[in-house]
Amino acid sequence: MTQRVAILHYSSPPVIGGVESLIGHHANGLMHLGYAVRIISGSGAPLPAPIETYLNPLFSSSHPDILAIKSHLDAGDCTPAFEQMVAQLYQALEVALADCDICIAHNLHNMNKNLPLTAALHSYTAARQIRCIAYCHDIAASNPQYINEFHPGHPWDLLRTAWPETQYVTVSTHRRDELAQTLQIAPDSIAVISPGVDPSQFFGWTPIMLDLVNRLHLLDADGLLLLPARLTRRKNIELALHILRAIRDISRLNIRLIVSGPPGPHNPSNQAYLTRLLDLRAGLKLVDKAHFLYACGETAEQPLLVDDATMSNLYQLADALLFPSTQEGFGIPILEAALARLPIFCAGIPPLRETAADDAHYFDPTSQSPEQIAQLVWEALSTSPAYRLSVRIRHNYRWERIIERKLVPLLEVL
Repeated sequence: MTQRVAILHYSSPPVIGGVESLIGHHANGLMHLGYAVRIISGSGAPLPAPIETYLNPLFSSSHPDILAIKSHLDAGDCTPAFEQMVAQLYQALEVALADCDICIAHNLHNMNKNLPLTAALHSYTAARQIRCIAYCHDIAASNPQYINEFHPGHPWDLLRTAWPETQYVTVSTHRRDELAQTLQIAPDSIAVISPGVDPSQFFGWTPIMLDLVNRLHLLDADGLLLLPARLTRRKNIELALHILRAIRDISRLNIRLIVSGPPGPHNPSNQAYLTRLLDLRAGLKLVDKAHFLYACGETAEQPLLVDDATMSNLYQLADALLFPSTQEGFGIPILEAALARLPIFCAGIPPLRETAADDAHYFDPTSQSPEQIAQLVWEALSTSPAYRLSVRIRHNYRWERIIERKLVPLLEVL
């Protein structure tokens, strides 16, 4: 049976904000995993079907009636209007949460932006026994900014005491410890689920790039070396394959190589060169580790030709440029890698030295062994905080990873 998950907040996409962005990603991620999702908020707009949207202006933190009640509450005055609003919002929640199995409420358990809604949700969850996740991004009760808005007793105690049968979630261990102290509960009873990032959205990936990333599982790699070149012998791509084999042996990690170009158009033998490279790749046991994009087309008769926008995406995703050419007139990839802030590992031939000067890692493609070059590459990458952090973010902070590994298990346990 499909679980229906409600996501409740004062506002929702396209309203701009960190919580609203998280809600949008959670809604889409859960929907793609087969959950029925309903977003409930005071302001926003419907998301594309099949995500449901329920909007009620009184759920907002900025509705005039809510602000009027808040001004009295901030002064310590809980007026009859508060209780009347709680009753009205309780009835609204009965409609909004109808047939929902789980309610993920963002900041209602820990912020005083709409205390009537918080009180209504408290009564509703107690009466209806809907399973509830309290997603706490900020904590008003322990924030000096809000100290003058808190007073003894109800309804402020709703934000200072743990609700029964409620799973609390924070976005960091720091917030977890802060919330545990505020509610006087054990820190390990609070789940930590961080926000995430969508690389495809952040970088504006082309459809070709999105397909390559998904099909080749590029985001799961421990490192991506980019070799942007046509398949001609002077590009020395055999050496790149041997370097990849050696760096994988040295690091014991899933390092990959991406060779972006097609065979050179001006020499018929370049097609045979591709065949040689693919045979070498198989012999080095790198079939799924060295990606010749030209050979990633739908069929042999329809090879993949990477456009400029996709090349830009590849530079943005890669961890380093590997450029082992034995001959170059200039070396445009040096310029492109520099714009993308990639570390450059290239042959120390004059044209490349002229451009990169002292700001690249050079090797001799004729005298140095693949193992020596691999050691050079790996020592530079493994000591780079930017590289290590980038890989860690790709592995652990993608929205789909966070939702599948952190949020879904919580829903299933509940």
